[in-house]
Amino acid sequence: MKLYIVGAGPGDPDLITVKGLTLLQEADVVLYADSLVSEELIKKAKPDAEIIKTAGMHLQEMVEVMVQHVKTGKKVVRVHTGDPAVYGAIMEQMALLKKEGIETKIIPGVSSVFAAAAAVGAELTIPDLTQTLILTRAEGRTPVPEFEKLRDLGKHQCTIALFLSATLTKKVMKEFIAAGWSKDTPVAVVYKASWPDEKIVRTTVEHLDEDMKKNGIRKQAMILAGWALDPDIHDKDYRSKLYDQAFTHGYRKGVSTR
Repeated sequence: MKLYIVGAGPGDPDLITVKGLTLLQEADVVLYADSLVSEELIKKAKPDAEIIKTAGMHLQEMVEVMVQHVKTGKKVVRVHTGDPAVYGAIMEQMALLKKEGIETKIIPGVSSVFAAAAAVGAELTIPDLTQTLILTRAEGRTPVPEFEKLRDLGKHQCTIALFLSATLTKKVMKEFIAAGWSKDTPVAVVYKASWPDEKIVRTTVEHLDEDMKKNGIRKQAMILAGWALDPDIHDKDYRSKLYDQAFTHGYRKGVSTR
């Protein structure tokens, strides 16, 4: 007995993987978070598939439905927004399914962090500037572990992507500044990355909260922060070794520039 957890991608129905789409189209039963996953994507399920919306369900209720259908021999696909591995709350589902003797197979998806980076035309790891990307969230009603406070993570001065933090921007600003970030550090906010109503706001640490309020963004936003988000980064002389003509690697012999 097996249940499939499929990453739907960030919103654009074309950004699901081929494997994920194939499973969706084969499923007898499809469960999806209707508050987050595109209806256009779910329409790609076969006509006689049972479609179940889960936004209003609690964990136990949702798992009971999945178990019931899997045990009757149906192919069940649970569709998650983005990639299930990042803030997907899949571990608790899998734990309960395991107790019922049901195996889970995870199909990865395109995370909103990468859709947001694509939307603003950003490379999040720039040679000689930052080679580290931290995926995290601001601390709100859901606490973060003691050693993962934003001001501590911010001390690395690398690129930081903030999930689930659109209502906590005053705290984000305070924590970044406490970590030593300059107030003019670039920030890009992408609301509903890859959706038809996507909105991009370019701002700085100092003006983050103000600019998000001006644009009415208080949910479904990815916040990308750090100097890799500099709108003028393309005009600066940061270059990787990978394509440097003088750099030798396993597939190319470097050519001296002298």
